[in-house]
Amino acid sequence: MSLIHLAASAGYTTPPLWRILTKSSYFLGLSGAIGATVTYAAAVRPALRSPENERGDIDALRRRTAMYLAWSGVVLLVAGYFQLAARVSRAGKGMPFGDALAPGRIWDFLRAPAAKGAWVAQGTIYLVQNVVLVLVSAALVALLFSQARRHLDTIALTALPLTVAVSLIAAIPATAPTDADKVLDLLFDQVHIISGTVWIGGLALLATLARARGRLGESAGALWADLWRRFSFVALVCVGAVLTSGLWMSWKHVGSIGQLWTTSYGFFLLIKIALVLAMVVAGGFNQFWLMPRIAQARRADSTASLVHLTLRHFPAVVWAEVGLGIAVLAVVPFLSGSARSEAGSPQPAMSGSIFAAGAALVLTLVASLYITVKTSDALARRQDLATP
Repeated sequence: MSLIHLAASAGYTTPPLWRILTKSSYFLGLSGAIGATVTYAAAVRPALRSPENERGDIDALRRRTAMYLAWSGVVLLVAGYFQLAARVSRAGKGMPFGDALAPGRIWDFLRAPAAKGAWVAQGTIYLVQNVVLVLVSAALVALLFSQARRHLDTIALTALPLTVAVSLIAAIPATAPTDADKVLDLLFDQVHIISGTVWIGGLALLATLARARGRLGESAGALWADLWRRFSFVALVCVGAVLTSGLWMSWKHVGSIGQLWTTSYGFFLLIKIALVLAMVVAGGFNQFWLMPRIAQARRADSTASLVHLTLRHFPAVVWAEVGLGIAVLAVVPFLSGSARSEAGSPQPAMSGSIFAAGAALVLTLVASLYITVKTSDALARRQDLATP
């Protein structure tokens, strides 16, 4: 069955091009801002603070990080405006996207009164969100100037919670959730978005920083070994959060395995799952093959091998992950509606047995991630023993 026929038979409406571009760009902007600030705080900054690093390497990476953050602010600001216009276009009876771009239309939308039964106007929520978005974008864009770059730590660490707030504020419901399921939907949706943007955005930042290898000294391999090690932990946490929240959302929106290829929502979800699993496989290659060899080269004080592994081999795999991550963001706009509603399946209800099964899956996932770390360490020790 062709995709067009599948969409028609299931009552699925393919989003217009402007909706695909605005939503994908918005999540790309979030990935750049959230992913870069979190990765800088959790991996780059601690690695740069090591006293063993050369001053030239530190300055080169700080300068490139500042420029990356600055352009992330530009992308977030532009993408945020188009995303807001998309909300205006879809509000009420709707209007052409071109008309929704007018500042007057946007301002009217933001000032619209609250709906009956709402505790706050939806436009007010988006107004607060976009005020925060403008503030964080302005802070990041300031890093284009040399005077602001001297305060990189302060700006990045201040921007971090604000970038996360951009996503969280938009998720605040204008009407109180009617049951616990609605609350969990909001919670897991935000966990999915934030962990996914940290994962993709962090990979993009580090892959970009690795391109500065020509300006780094011979001892930069040790710095990057520490940097990749720190980010590997961040990525593992993100993978766990993405998979956990993804399981919840899949259960809510897909009633059976067959709906993955008999409904349009399921079809696009299947593509997204395949792309995410490919990212996990690439990350597993880094964790099980590259990280042990990096650890062994570091202990053996093999400068040449360390530079080759950390600044040439590792980034090549990471760029592949970035490409897969961007493909995931391109699929997201197509995930509208629900496979259950397309197939006429009843909506799921939370129960004690469902909660127990979900808890067991989460515990299994946590255990598998813990085993992943331990296995990687064991492989590194085996490399040491195998080295004459």
